[in-house]
Amino acid sequence: KTQTIYSIFKVQAGKMLDIPLIVTEHYPEKLGKIVPELDIAHAKAVFPKTLFSMMIPEVKSKINELYGSGNLETVVLFGLESHICLEQTAMDLLKDGYTVHVAADCSVSRTQEDRKLALERLRQYGCFVSTSENIIFKLMKDKNHPAFDTVRHVVRDASVDTGLAKL
Repeated sequence: KTQTIYSIFKVQAGKMLDIPLIVTEHYPEKLGKIVPELDIAHAKAVFPKTLFSMMIPEVKSKINELYGSGNLETVVLFGLESHICLEQTAMDLLKDGYTVHVAADCSVSRTQEDRKLALERLRQYGCFVSTSENIIFKLMKDKNHPAFDTVRHVVRDASVDTGLAKL
């Protein structure tokens, strides 16, 4: 449930920052569609797939359509299953020369062990593994970003208070 909350936060914040969202659904006829709570209505495209990596020809074509050839340098990944689809997508993106950030708090596997080991491997491959909040603030870069106040409220509402900031 926590990962769902963070994923909702990530999708909402991405929308506020006008970051294009491309979604794939792995074998949706049998495994189901994206949960409606994520509200991916603003996605530039949603593609079904059977390949574990999301880097199917349709996704590559959409990236080229949105950015032109060679103009996209950095990709942010999140989703499921971390140790299968997310990992194979990251490997394909790295092989193609992209910088890959993985939102660990929005990436899940059926077991914690698979998730933990996948995130370790992703870091070893060269991905930047961090939290969605960290990634979003990196994208904004400055408190003067036009979406800062709106995103700040979403961050506050989605965050779990650990008490650490009060030390």
